[in-house]
Amino acid sequence: MTIWRDFPGASTTARDEPAAVTVGNFDGVHRGHQHVIKRTRELSRGLPVIAVTFEPHPLAVVAPDHAPKRLATTERRVELLLAAGADEVRILDFTRDMAAWTPQEFVDRVLRDELQASVVAVGDNFRFGHRATGDTAFLRHAGEQAGFTVDALHLDGGAEPYSSTLVRAHVAAGRMRDAAEVLGRPHEVYGVVRKGDQRGRELGFPTANVPVDEAYAVPPDGVYAGWVVRSDGQRLPAAISVGTNPTFDGVERRVESYVLDRTDLDLYGEAIRIELVDGIRGMVKYDGIDPLIAQMNDDVVRTRELLGL
Repeated sequence: MTIWRDFPGASTTARDEPAAVTVGNFDGVHRGHQHVIKRTRELSRGLPVIAVTFEPHPLAVVAPDHAPKRLATTERRVELLLAAGADEVRILDFTRDMAAWTPQEFVDRVLRDELQASVVAVGDNFRFGHRATGDTAFLRHAGEQAGFTVDALHLDGGAEPYSSTLVRAHVAAGRMRDAAEVLGRPHEVYGVVRKGDQRGRELGFPTANVPVDEAYAVPPDGVYAGWVVRSDGQRLPAAISVGTNPTFDGVERRVESYVLDRTDLDLYGEAIRIELVDGIRGMVKYDGIDPLIAQMNDDVVRTRELLGL
């Protein structure tokens, strides 16, 4: 059966040497995840560091109604794991068959046979195997039999440990700076720019429009300060609107980004990341164009202040 998924930047090749391994969902690759990868590197003694993650999220398979909002695309997760210090990323093709594996099967098939793990580092809340019956105590015992050591780490964060759940709660409440504190960077949304209603251009504020994907964590409707990150890595300061554009009785929820002082950009069809740094205000329906334009000018001023421009 297929174990690994083939994604850009991820590996599926067979291993013929020992490795230091860390396993987790790693959604968002927040500071707790970064800490685990750093610790895996410290324990590796020169061995390659492999980060193992899952696609889709296990809950999307075993309990779809309870699957969490995603914090990053799979491709972005791979990129962030490599940037955090992993030498290699492996993506487990999580299926119902894999969900039925016992914890011992997971250890034998993935950690021992596929990866030849010499050391395994995980968060101290790591659970695995059928109905999440495997814990770090089981992993340590199984590791003794399979020939690898285990280090289980607290995910820090002070009174409330860093977690993807905590990031989602901050984003859902519009607390973008709190989300960034857990992530170690601004929270991002993703999408391909498409043509909208062209109203922003007519008003002097052309926007890059990305439909909201409800599978991902997106903050409440409102206006935010942030950055548009292009496919070539260029970062552009932007005033960002999340919502349905109620002044014009819109119905589709979008993320619309006005890049400050730029009316010459052609982003149609381009995949972009939108970094949401801080909230400016909630969404308001205005009575006419003039008060809307006045508010948009104020939003631009506030965006500059929040971004330190």
